[in-house]
Amino acid sequence: MTEAVAAPVVPAKGLRSNALGMVSSTVIGMSSTAPAYSIAATLGFLVLAGTGFKAAAFVLLSFVPVLFVAFAFRELNAAEPDCGTNFTWATRAFGSRVGWMTGWVVLVEQLLVMSSQSALTGRYTLLLFGLDDLADNRAVTTAIGGAWLLALCWLCYRGIEVSARAQWVLLGIELTVLVIFSAVALSRVYSGTAGPQATTPQWDWLWPNGVSVGTAVSAVLLAVFIYWGWESSLSVNEESADPRHAPGRAAILSTVLLVLNYLLVTVAALAFAGVGEHGIGLANEPNAEDVLAGLGGAVFGTSGFGKVMGVLLIVSVLTSGAATSQATIMPAARTTLSMASHGALPKVFGRVHPKYQTPSVTTWAFGLVSLALYVLLALWSRNVLADSVDAVGLTIAIEFTVTALACVWVFRRTLLSSVRNFLLRGLLPFVGGVFFLAVLVLAAIAYAKPDAGETTVFGIGGVAVIGVVAILVGFPLMFAVQRACRDFFAGRRLTRGAVARDGQTIES
Repeated sequence: MTEAVAAPVVPAKGLRSNALGMVSSTVIGMSSTAPAYSIAATLGFLVLAGTGFKAAAFVLLSFVPVLFVAFAFRELNAAEPDCGTNFTWATRAFGSRVGWMTGWVVLVEQLLVMSSQSALTGRYTLLLFGLDDLADNRAVTTAIGGAWLLALCWLCYRGIEVSARAQWVLLGIELTVLVIFSAVALSRVYSGTAGPQATTPQWDWLWPNGVSVGTAVSAVLLAVFIYWGWESSLSVNEESADPRHAPGRAAILSTVLLVLNYLLVTVAALAFAGVGEHGIGLANEPNAEDVLAGLGGAVFGTSGFGKVMGVLLIVSVLTSGAATSQATIMPAARTTLSMASHGALPKVFGRVHPKYQTPSVTTWAFGLVSLALYVLLALWSRNVLADSVDAVGLTIAIEFTVTALACVWVFRRTLLSSVRNFLLRGLLPFVGGVFFLAVLVLAAIAYAKPDAGETTVFGIGGVAVIGVVAILVGFPLMFAVQRACRDFFAGRRLTRGAVARDGQTIES
């Protein structure tokens, strides 16, 4: 490790410092993944992919590379706790253009996710009040989803403490319902009252033996993305009481708690419903889009308790969507704020509210662009909206690949200084980065098939087209802002090959 000149000083962004503890950061990280909705909307398709009871194994195994990438986030954050996270670290490692495009990719995935979650909150708000017919009306669900989006933007604008308290409530409801669902389902399985389709859980469900390579690839592509979102805990690092360490620990803890939650619900659902193609079986295609909704009545029954829990299952998915939307707005606004603070975007995007100490312009800019995109996609075609959501997988794979490899490159001269550095800064992030690079290639090939999604463009799957086009749009935008952001693109604002720390730099 060699000493270098002091890094260029970036004026304080104006965010509220010492506002969040590690627990609040963990809550934000978990909320961003939408645990209830993610597992409910993925488990059925995992079984349909041909995994059967081995779906639990792929939920577990997909966690491993995610954990490796989380180590990369933690190490980079400890060196430079900037709310721009991926954008800042990629710029340090690979230069201004790669850094800018990384920031763009992150914003694209967050915009597409907001469309998905807005549609979810709109639909489930109506289901909560028993308005099932209106829940299929695109105009009505779009209006309600849009209202949710604006309300959550306002909440994020009002202050990080207010946002964090809302996340506690929303996540608490969500996880409580999931635990009760799992406990009741498993108790009925072991007591023999679950029905003839039920199966006692087996340890070999957690190991993917007997699954073909093709099925395994499809299952991994499905399962790995249910963990995305935990990195939101790092985007609020500058507002943490311990910016260098707490957000990274929260990211690791979030991934561990997520896999435990997902495994509990997965095993409970598999054991209770089985993997049959009829009735409540998880291989019954009509149930795949939301297995929890399909199992609610069977698990809880039709008594008063059953009816209450059926409502709470709807509430858990609704709060899941709302919490994820809110936890998506926060990192998106902070990524854009950081880019402006480092001179990669016009200064107007670097404004922070003097009272609330939140990104004022970027919070509302992201919210309004998200609203416009959501309305456009929802009114254009439900199929296009569905494919745009699936396209997020491509951007997630890019984000994780770049960040993991940035960690290896930035710290490459320190890797042999200790076993810890070799593992946590080198080997494990490298394996995670290569894994997600492979996922990117496999996903692009799979999504390009005409029958992969709901739409096709010139014989190419709409998912691949939407994902690739959304990413490529970033290049003309980057060239458009270069003239106004010359210092950044010349490498004078964020020095390539150095990580800022305590006013000095550490040569990578």
